[in-house]
Amino acid sequence: MKNKIAQLTEIIFSSNNIVFFGGAGVSTESNIPDFRSANGVFNIDLNRHFTPEQLISHTMYKKYPKEFYSFYKEHLIYKDAKPNYAHKFLVELEKKEKLKAIITQNIDTLHELAGSNNVIKLHGSVDSNSCVECKEFYNLDEFLSLLGDVPKCTRCGGIVKPNVTLYEEALYDDVFERAIHYIRNADTLIVGGTSLIVYPAASLIRYFRGNNLVLINNTKTAYDHLATLVINDKLGEVFKKIKI
Repeated sequence: MKNKIAQLTEIIFSSNNIVFFGGAGVSTESNIPDFRSANGVFNIDLNRHFTPEQLISHTMYKKYPKEFYSFYKEHLIYKDAKPNYAHKFLVELEKKEKLKAIITQNIDTLHELAGSNNVIKLHGSVDSNSCVECKEFYNLDEFLSLLGDVPKCTRCGGIVKPNVTLYEEALYDDVFERAIHYIRNADTLIVGGTSLIVYPAASLIRYFRGNNLVLINNTKTAYDHLATLVINDKLGEVFKKIKI
């Protein structure tokens, strides 16, 4: 492991255009569960005929909005979560003008709370919600203050929908293109806390043309054979060993 930490340290110091691409493992150290692990969202015992994956789909939102919003508020929003060491390390990399962008699959706001500026959120954000009728915007606190099982707009009475990408919904084209731009122009791509099995987000790695592809994850990924460096460990624990 020491040799890998030394190699990662050298890669970071020799790079001037780093992009970080992160998944659920970035936030698990802030006590936000991932989706697919043993204790993840998809393994919650609901005692009902809907699976967690079904409950965060566009079909569920349209046909069973009460159940959708109940599950969304209970299992996808973590207001008390705080940035962990990984979030703070990335802020320092940005301050040193080495890190140019963070691309995240997460919908929490921990990168922003830590102080990162250029955060590209592939799947949207819990802090962004809009009325489907009049497009009135609601931040997270405003959204949670709306009364009723299905949140309604105080301006027109329309349903207020989280601006997050549900299952069966496509990613925003402009956001995806922006992510491609940064990855294509990076000299180093650090991928952390993601198993790279959720598409189309995982396909972004194919646009990288730089020198160093670093994969940091608890488990192996299907892209390990393409990497300059693979470290199987928690992201925060790895970053704690890097002196910048």
